Amino acid sequence: MKKKGAAPEAYLAELGKAGDGPHDLAQAALMLSALDHLERGLAPYQAHLAELGAAAKGEAIYARDAEAAGRVLASVLAGHYGYDGDRLNFDDAQNADLMSVIDRRRGIPVALGILYIHAARASGLSACGLMAPGHFLLMIGVRGSEALIDPFNGGASLDCERLSAPPALAAPGVPEEARIFEPVSDTDVLLRLQNALKMRALQNNEVARALAIAERMALIAPKRADVWMELGKLREGAGALGSARAAFENCLELAKKGEPLHKEATLALHGLKRKVN
Repeated sequence: MKKKGAAPEAYLAELGKAGDGPHDLAQAALMLSALDHLERGLAPYQAHLAELGAAAKGEAIYARDAEAAGRVLASVLAGHYGYDGDRLNFDDAQNADLMSVIDRRRGIPVALGILYIHAARASGLSACGLMAPGHFLLMIGVRGSEALIDPFNGGASLDCERLSAPPALAAPGVPEEARIFEPVSDTDVLLRLQNALKMRALQNNEVARALAIAERMALIAPKRADVWMELGKLREGAGALGSARAAFENCLELAKKGEPLHKEATLALHGLKRKVN
C-alpha cells in the first residue's frame, strides 16, 4: 500500500490492487475526496483524523465491553466533535465528500460510518460496516462482545439481536431476507460512498461528473465485474465507444458464465459492434 504522502490517484490505485481490505478507510475516503479538491492540502484533514483516533483511544481503554465502547465513540464523535446526520439536506453531495463532511460535521450514514470505523480501529476495537437498502450501520467488537451502532443518529446503540432493518430504514418492496444487515468489506464501504456521489450526479444530469466517479470506482475495485459494467454504460453514453468496449470486456472476463451480468456484458459488446459498424 502506498504511504500517506502518495498522490491520491496513486494511493487509490495501490488500494485497488490490494483487494477488499482491511484498508485505512478514512485515509482512502480522504484521498477520494482530494481528487475533487486538488487546491486543498491534506495535512489538516489527516491531523483531524489522527485527533479523532487519539481522542477515542484515550477513552475506549476504560470500556469493559462493546456497548460501553460504543458509548465512547458516540461521546467523542457526536458529543465532542458534533458529527451527525444531515437530515435537512440529505441529498447534498457534500454529505458524501469526506473533506466537506469534516468541515461541516454532517454527512450521510456511510460517510459518518467511515469516521466511526476509523476511531474504533484506532482504539484497538474491531469494526466493520453493515449495509442494507437505505442505511448503513457498523458493528464493533471488544473482548468477545459486540455492539451495533448507528452513525447517522449520533452513534446510537441498537439491539444486536435484531439485525434486520427497522421498518423506517428498510426500502419499500425489499424482501424481508434482503433487509438483513450483513458485514461487508472495506472496499464495499468505499464503493457505497462513491455510488452516493455518482447517483447524485446522475440525478442532476451531470454525466461527466458521474463518469469521473465511476472511473474512481473501477480504480479502487478493479476486480468487480458490476463496477466495470456500470463504467462501460457511462462511457458508451458519453460517446467513448473504445473505452466502453474495454470496460465491457473487463466485465465479461470477471463475471461468471451463465450469470446475468455475463450475459449483459455480452449483449453490450454486440450492441457496440453494431454502432461501430
